[in-house]
Amino acid sequence: MQAPPALLKKLVIAPVAEARFMETLRLPGRVALDEHRLARIGPSISGRVTQIKAFIGQGVRKGETLALINSTELGGAQAAYLKAKTQVGLQRLAVDRARRLFGEGIISQATLKEREGALVEAEVELRADDDQLAVMGMSPQAIRRLAKTGHIDSVTPVTVTLNGTVIERHISVGQIAQPSDDLFTVADLSQVWVVAEAPERDAHRVSLDGLAAVEIPALPKRHITGKIIYVADTVDPSTRTVTVRMEVENKHREIKPEMLANMIIQQPSEAGLAIPAAAVVRVDERDHVFVRVAPDRFELRPVSLGPEQDGMRRVAGGLVLGQSVVVDGAFHLNNERIRKELE
Repeated sequence: MQAPPALLKKLVIAPVAEARFMETLRLPGRVALDEHRLARIGPSISGRVTQIKAFIGQGVRKGETLALINSTELGGAQAAYLKAKTQVGLQRLAVDRARRLFGEGIISQATLKEREGALVEAEVELRADDDQLAVMGMSPQAIRRLAKTGHIDSVTPVTVTLNGTVIERHISVGQIAQPSDDLFTVADLSQVWVVAEAPERDAHRVSLDGLAAVEIPALPKRHITGKIIYVADTVDPSTRTVTVRMEVENKHREIKPEMLANMIIQQPSEAGLAIPAAAVVRVDERDHVFVRVAPDRFELRPVSLGPEQDGMRRVAGGLVLGQSVVVDGAFHLNNERIRKELE
């Protein structure tokens, strides 16, 4: 069609040029706990639960007591420690006396060595009992207090090992707890993971330590980004996917574990032909552009285009590099074409 002079002045013509687009990979996934900030806490010794001090949703700090357990095993270990401590004291007195007697020539050197050996054995036993109490959960301060007072206390605390929130509790007063039991689960929710599965054909497009965005349907207004910290080295044979994991800051705890999420990874593609989105007109449910074939004449040409990115459309077919197209005013030119067809 031929454009009238008045309309021609309103048109902006530009050549088809090359541009780089971002290739977008969208991976369905979910929010998960950061396992590096997770602790499953149980007793260090078997016993009966006498008191519970923490409940689901409660914030706790490292070293805080979650529950108290009464353990006869702990009481027996404390008694053994006190006995070993007494033996060390007695053996030291015996060595001191033997050294005096040896100096006076009353006993032999062999007898003195025998007394010194018995002291060493008693000290070894005491250190072993000290270590046993530490394994059972007694702090150095509590062990020193036991040594000073001689008072046996069979109640041991279950303490938290990190700052966080109690998210699980499997304990009740009166139950018998074992060292293999997970009584509490504590998580630091200030950082979470987003875990997704990448199809094996797209796994090469995911880079370790690369940045990615996250869309969470439950939080539509949040702009969330994070770093990819894990790309599996193997393919899951049942799903033919590769597990991808990224870490996300969650200081305000709006992001909840098990929320559905989409991981969005963008990478620059190879250079290709592109035109402004404003150059495209829809005719018969297909994309078209006006190609200039003479100073005032234009041809409506069907084209194959990719999705819009930053106001540009990738050209998959129908145009060649350097071809002049209407990049502004195509809508008005198309209206003129329709008007002339109706005449």
